[in-house]
Formats: sequence, C-alpha cells, structure tokens
Amino acid sequence: MFDKILIANRGEIACRIIRTAQSMGVRTVAVYSDADMQAMHVELADQAVHIGGAAPRDSYLRGDVIIRAALDTGAQAIHPGYGFLSENPDFVDAVTVAGLVFIGPSASAIRAMGLKDAAKALMHDAGVPVVPGYHGTNQDPEHLAGAADAIGYPVLIKAVAGGGGKGMRLVDTPSDFMDALESARGEAATAFGNEAVLIEKYVTKPRHIEVQVFGDGVDALHLFERDCSLQRRHQKVIEEAPAPGMTAQMRAAMGQAAVRAARAIGYAGAGTVEFIVDGSDGLRPDRFWFMEMNTRLQVEHPVTEAITGVDLVEWQLRVASGEGLPCAQDQLSINGHAFEARLYAEDVAAGFLPATGRLAHLQFCPNARFDTGVRAGDEISPWYDPMIAKVITHGQSRAIALSRMQAALAATEVAGSVTNLAFLGALTRHAGFRAGDVDTGLIARDIDGLTRTAAPGSDELAVAAACAIELDGLTHPLAGFSPTGPVWRDVCLMLGDDRHDLRIAVTGPAQALVAIGDTQLEVTADKAGYHMAGGRYRARNINGHVYIFAATPRIFTLLDPLHQQGAQGMGADSVTAPMPGQVKAVFVAVGDDVAEGARLVILEAMKMEHTLTASRAGRVAEVLASAGAQVEAGAALVRLEEREE
Repeated sequence: MFDKILIANRGEIACRIIRTAQSMGVRTVAVYSDADMQAMHVELADQAVHIGGAAPRDSYLRGDVIIRAALDTGAQAIHPGYGFLSENPDFVDAVTVAGLVFIGPSASAIRAMGLKDAAKALMHDAGVPVVPGYHGTNQDPEHLAGAADAIGYPVLIKAVAGGGGKGMRLVDTPSDFMDALESARGEAATAFGNEAVLIEKYVTKPRHIEVQVFGDGVDALHLFERDCSLQRRHQKVIEEAPAPGMTAQMRAAMGQAAVRAARAIGYAGAGTVEFIVDGSDGLRPDRFWFMEMNTRLQVEHPVTEAITGVDLVEWQLRVASGEGLPCAQDQLSINGHAFEARLYAEDVAAGFLPATGRLAHLQFCPNARFDTGVRAGDEISPWYDPMIAKVITHGQSRAIALSRMQAALAATEVAGSVTNLAFLGALTRHAGFRAGDVDTGLIARDIDGLTRTAAPGSDELAVAAACAIELDGLTHPLAGFSPTGPVWRDVCLMLGDDRHDLRIAVTGPAQALVAIGDTQLEVTADKAGYHMAGGRYRARNINGHVYIFAATPRIFTLLDPLHQQGAQGMGADSVTAPMPGQVKAVFVAVGDDVAEGARLVILEAMKMEHTLTASRAGRVAEVLASAGAQVEAGAALVRLEEREE
C-alpha cells in the first residue's frame, strides 16, 4: 500500500478521497488554486501545495505542476478524482514517466474510450450492443445532415470527445439540424478542444442506466446498475440504485455486457459503462445499447457503495498499489435501495443558472450521508462547478430510501446563495418518480410544475415577520411591555416579485402578534425555532434576508417600510450578463434590426455556453461587449431601442 498520495482535484471529491485514504493510514497531499487557499480539502489533507491561479487552466489542468508537487512532497501516486485531468491519457503517460502511479486505468484504456465514435466501434467488435447512428470521420455538415436523415429524426448530436451534456443537442426536425450542429460544435471545441461530433438515433422513452465496473487490468467484475434517468439538459440530478423495474435477466445481460467492455480494454480501477435503455415496453434485454464508458470514478458512485457496502475509493487504492480484484462477482449482492441528489448553488427561477455567493449558514441532516467540499463561510466560486453537496440516503426498500431523501432535503439549511433545494424536494414528491416511472424526459415535460411554488401561507409570513425582528433574541422579562398596550411596527418583505406588508407587536419574552390584513396570529420563539399553531418552523435572519428552512424553503428579502421600488434599470432594453463569464460571440452590430428571441450574445460560464436573446423586437443601439471580454454578473452587453418607422 502507498504511504502517501496526491489528490489532483478539489471540492467534495477531493475531500471524499482524503477521508478514505486517511482511514487506510495513507497520508494525503492536496493541491489548490488561488481561489481555494482556504478550501475544505486543503484543511483536511496532511499537506497542501499551491499550483496556480483560479482558472482551471492555470491550476487544476496544469499536469506538469501537479506531477512536480507529487515528486516534491514524496507522494507515490496521484488520484485524479473526476473531471479536470481524470480522463486525460497524456497526463497518465506523464505520471507514469515520472515514476509515479496513476490511480486509475491505463492511458491506452482511456484513449480507447475517449472518442465516442471509436469506442462504439470497439464495443461493437466486443459484442456489446450499440445504438444506431453515424460514427464516421466525415464531418462535412451536409454529410452529417444526410446521416441524420438516414437514421431518422429525432436524433442526438454528440461531441465525440464529450461528456456531462456538453456538445450535445437534440434535433427534432431537419430544419433545425444546421443551427444545432453549429452550436454543438462550438461548445465541444470550447470544452474539449475537439469539435467533431457523431449522430445517434434518439430513443423516445429513454432511460439512462449505467453499470459500475471494476478491473485489475486482467479481469473485471460489475457492482450492479444505477439509474440516472432524472436529468435536466443531459445533466444528472437524482440518481438511484438499483434501477426501478430491473429484472434479473436484464441485470445479468447488462452486467455481462459491461464486463465485456471492461475486459476488452484491459481496464484497471473504477469505471462506468453507460447504456441508453428503451423503457417504452418495460426493461427488456434486447432494448439497451452502449452509450459511453467513463474511465474514472463517477459523481454518483455513493449509491453503489450504499447498496453493496463497498468503499470504491479503497478498492481503487488497493488495486493501484498492486492487489488483484478484492472479491469475486458471486460475493457481491444488493442490499436495499439508495438515492443521491445533487445540491447546487443555482437559480432555478432564472433557468437554473449557476449562482455564486458566500455560504453564511450551512447545516446538513444528521440522518443522511452528505459528501461536500464546503463549510459555512466558504465562497461558491464562479470558477468551478457550483456543487454544494451530494445528499445520499439508503433504505431496505425504494420507498424508505426515498422518504429518507425527502426528510434529508427538508432538514438541509443553506443561506447565502440561491439553491436547487426546493426543486430537488419537488422531484422527490413527483408522482411518476415516486412510482419508479422514470425516463430522461421527465423533468423537461413537467418542468413548470416542478419549479412552481405556491404563495406563502399566513403562518410562513408570520414566522418571517417574527424572524425579521429576531424575536428569538427578545427574551428579557419585560420584552414587549408597554403601559398603553401592544406597540406595533411595520415589516415589509419581498418574495420574488411579491411584496408583503405586515405589522408585528412583541407581547412578551420571545412572543409576538403578527397582523396580516385583518387577521392576527401569535408567534413564539425558542432555540428550537418559531412556533405557530400549525407547527414549528426553522428560520434565520441573515444579511437582510429571512430564510425559512422547510420542504419548500423560502428566502424573503427585508425592505425598509418606506421603500418604493425604483426603476428597473434599462429593463427589456438591455441584455445583461446573468452571471460572471466570458463573451464567446456577439451576433449583432449597432443599427441591426432584431426580432424577439433573436440570438444576440453567447456567454461562456461554469464550463457551459448560454445563449442570450432579445426579449423584444427592436434596433441595436449599443454593443457594450466584444468576443473574448470577461464580464461581471449584471453587466450590460447589448442595448436595444425602438425601431424607427
């Protein structure tokens, strides 16, 4: 076994690897960028080395600097985590040349699976079923359009070097193909340095089911399947294991296919073979096809750990240090059911845009597993993926595991940034998902219902008003005493675009009356929270906002009672950056006439491209940014004016 390893990553996955390594008596070295000097993974590791600037290209993608850090600190091996350099075969070669061990597959295995078209050909030869499509080298747009016609619409355009939904576009009709192709190529070139694409048949009720494999370079086994069908824009949201509705026959067929894939490339370490499954007629052994192989540890690996009792990172270290497979296939079994939900700092109301901010308060449910790389006080940086935590629950049945997930999400408290917490909670309550009737289109079909929140009830408003004056701290025996009766004060709250004008009077120690119209409600407070006739609420007043933590969390903004909303800036006349990022392209010039919905700017942020469009028809009055410019959130990019008749 190694004495010391370096983790070439950051965030929750670095923390997760560090914990297992240290439990095995292996010392750890963290690397960090300018933005991560005070990060959790730096604090947890035995040593830490600074490797460069905040941008990934200046730090976490600098393979030579990372290898030098490993050599200088006496590390014997490098664990890549996921993302960054984890699937870069040139980095693996460089690690090996330096006399270090790469904790993962060989460079040749990564290369074999790195390009989707070549991987599919290899899998076809190995007897693994592949989805119908075009995987050739001719990248002429007309040729690709012809291939799409031959396959039959709808089709998927996918970057051959892609992953994580980047460089992927769904095309329903031939008329949309060329625009989608241009967009997919641009995103692929930015994310992977390779604009080549492949075309595949789009399955109309697809399920994304993947199989966890593990090899030692000679043999391989599988640790059963995970269902990752609950996706938004090809990004996984909630994963589970085992897959709902899975039969023994189907599981055996998929497991055998995945093991054949791993053996075909002499795979070593943890990997995932992803399949697209046609769920229109149940799960059938003749209705699954190879999609891709991820030659690394997956984000969602904890659900497999939960149902098998295996620590996959421990296995990675053991096999990389020279051991064979830790067990035989027939020694593995499934115990119960598990879910993982990805908690992100993102603005659901603004179309799930990544968010930033300092986490003023962060508290997790003690009855669930939380894999995280942040603490209260940490900053969600615009430079990296905005994940706050992975929430993992397990139960002896799917229903129990899902109920535990609902409870864990409701008990999670985050303040300082908007999150997708309410959205995750809505998904766990979705009737189809609860019944196990899942496919990759579920979220898109029901997005309005999943993101719609009911207006706050009177109890919530009363609690928000009490929290606004910090009633829980007004514990003096004479609090609220007045010889003339209750002293009322105004409290103004904003929830989204809605303003709520309330009145509150302290009536005793940690007691108050709240007037909502003609109704008066009594509120009391203590260390456990705020109490109404309808139950207990958890709430905090932080930096001018009242956070109510519940199954549907609320964030109220406190206003001066005399506040009147001012002008809304340039409003519809201005297209602004919704987040910090780099302007990738500008499609208009001063004087151009544009229609409502016309593409104006592409902003690249959080490793994704975001197309900004005109909210109304008009004429371009000003172009305030150029391609390549780095802009802050809220920066005006294009200003429109009325057309002259």
